[in-house]
Amino acid sequence: MNTPSPPRLTLDAARALQAMLRTEIGPGLTERELDAVETRFGFTFAADHRVFLSAGLPHGSSGWPDWRDGDPEDLAGRLARPVEGVLFDVKHNAFWHPLWPSRPAETSEALRVARTELESVPQLVPVYGHRYLPGTAGEHGHPVLSVMQTDIILYGNDLADYVHHEFFGRPTNRLAHTTVAFWSYFTEGGPGIDVTLPTPFTPYATSAQEAVDCLRTLALERLIGRQHYPEQLIEAGLTALVLDVETESLPLLAGLSRSEHEQTDALFDQVLDELGLLQTLPADTTDLPWEAARWELVRWWLRLVVNGSLDPGAGGDLITYEGWGALAHPQSLRPLVDKTDAYNDWAAIRRGDRDQLAGSIVEEAGRLLAGPWPPLG
Repeated sequence: MNTPSPPRLTLDAARALQAMLRTEIGPGLTERELDAVETRFGFTFAADHRVFLSAGLPHGSSGWPDWRDGDPEDLAGRLARPVEGVLFDVKHNAFWHPLWPSRPAETSEALRVARTELESVPQLVPVYGHRYLPGTAGEHGHPVLSVMQTDIILYGNDLADYVHHEFFGRPTNRLAHTTVAFWSYFTEGGPGIDVTLPTPFTPYATSAQEAVDCLRTLALERLIGRQHYPEQLIEAGLTALVLDVETESLPLLAGLSRSEHEQTDALFDQVLDELGLLQTLPADTTDLPWEAARWELVRWWLRLVVNGSLDPGAGGDLITYEGWGALAHPQSLRPLVDKTDAYNDWAAIRRGDRDQLAGSIVEEAGRLLAGPWPPLG
């Protein structure tokens, strides 16, 4: 279902909005003044924001940025605040965006990588207080975001809707999506999944060997630092038990109740040991962290995508983050990454193209599995 674009904000509509505000409204910024602000601070106003400021300049409250006579340091600080807030959470709250390369162990290096990644993200431009619009030249209809570090929510479907919401408590009921992919991760979980969470696959094993292979790949995921829900390990154990895999600890793992979840990891380790799987896990002996384990997992995630046990977009996101990003961007995975990016693009979502794009991810996964492993290039 396509989401209709909001109407463009006109000068008359902007003046009508400002007439309702209980604040001083000065003369609007001229085109020359708007251009000068953009040049001075190195950003661009979105089309609706530019029209709003052309209609009049609110300045009767410190919440409104004064783009004409305001303190340049204050304005620069407001512009820097969203990025600095993300970096603060990278440093102090272990935040890491799922589509960035794997997080370096050293905090200083993690901050350097994060700052580099943020350089390519469209700037957020202050509207009022800590409410922001993406600064993308010529575009209209961006939702307004409320930004406090990485606590970011939609606060208006567009600029006009935001004013009604913020100052009059009357937002529309129209559905909106964040229009810039990076910021959509915070407001809606992103178009894809949170890849730092456990892999969202459905059980698929129909033979004892497949059940054992699943246990081993879950161990591989844990080896590279991925988390699992206790239910996932218990369910994998139950599946193996039903398919006649025999170890002393397997019935204990499969039979754990919710109140016994704290025993899951220890029993899972016992099952791995009894099946001789611990000895088969690769060692970390390469320049890239857990290179052999990651390539095995990429192959497993591709198989899950092809057999329908893992959503194509989710699989693509995982492989982008844990494979392509962590393995120094191998060119062999680039087509899959590009197809995943297309699948996660809001323009494609609004056009209703996701089924077709999901099919292209499945097709690329099959192509990779049919070739040599690890894939060449």
